[in-house]
Amino acid sequence: MTLSTKNLKPLPDILELKRLTQSLAMLDAILSPEWEYRYYSFNQAWSDDGMMASMRNGSGDHWFAIFCAAGAALHGLAHEAPVFRSGNPQPEIFDSLPSVFHANLLHEPAFSTHDSTFCIWRLSDDERWSCGRVELPAGEDPDGSAELLGILAGRPEQYVAFASEYYERDVDVNDVAAIYRHEPLSVELVRRLNPDTDLASLVDDIAEIGYPR
Repeated sequence: MTLSTKNLKPLPDILELKRLTQSLAMLDAILSPEWEYRYYSFNQAWSDDGMMASMRNGSGDHWFAIFCAAGAALHGLAHEAPVFRSGNPQPEIFDSLPSVFHANLLHEPAFSTHDSTFCIWRLSDDERWSCGRVELPAGEDPDGSAELLGILAGRPEQYVAFASEYYERDVDVNDVAAIYRHEPLSVELVRRLNPDTDLASLVDDIAEIGYPR
């Protein structure tokens, strides 16, 4: 069953999700030197006590995730999803969100939660991910979470398919898997992924993402 708010089992634990979102950001940095055209980003110094991962597809859909000592939380917006209500999200999406995430996610102006269609979270001592008890309409993906979160199942072939469609680049699944494993970047690995960039030009991105050198 596809990863979505209906099925959060394929989502990795907090540490592995953080590593995965760093990997996605690093791959995008390699494939797209221009930041504004990237899908995925990661900022290890987002705040004094938190790191931030994000996805923006350029068409109005996005998700933002916060990683902090208390755990992790992610909210997303799929503007064509049946549950989308501009400026008036269903209250159940956030009603059960632990209060520790209210200031750094729910009420963080940069995250635009006033249009959200879903939210998931996991406290550091929780054994599983949770989401609000939203009464979803019929359909395969009523809140858009399957479309936006699918890549977080962590299979390298998913990013290969994404890169082929979005960046129109054929990347080797083994090279993607190496980034997913957080293997240190090498000149050869970067060149294989994108012959038009080089390791030296990625220094700032590596530092912001917190990817191992």
